[in-house]
Amino acid sequence: MKIQETIAQWKKDPEFIKNVGMVLSHYGMVRGTSREGAKPVESIKVTPNFERIEALRIECEKRPGIFRVAVEAHGGTLRPGDDLLYIIVAGDIRENVKAVLAELLDRIKSEAVTKEEILST
Repeated sequence: MKIQETIAQWKKDPEFIKNVGMVLSHYGMVRGTSREGAKPVESIKVTPNFERIEALRIECEKRPGIFRVAVEAHGGTLRPGDDLLYIIVAGDIRENVKAVLAELLDRIKSEAVTKEEILST
């Protein structure tokens, strides 16, 4: 996902300017070290549940003050530095947008993605 291009596309909608005062994004990538013990990571196996991710996206887009939400998740065997997850949330005010981005990120990680780290030997 190209964040700037997505936002530029959204801005073509006349309702965007009327309803959006903030856009936040999340860009997650594969870390070079594990969460536990900071051990070197060779790769991770990621399995996104795309149907669940889309259901969460739609749910969050219906929240008060939210204009649009985009999510792109990557799966497969990924290496440090590879893209994992993009989220963009556009809405009216900071309090609404921040809350939705944080909740959506946490719920995708806990409800819609499984990961297995392969550590370097």
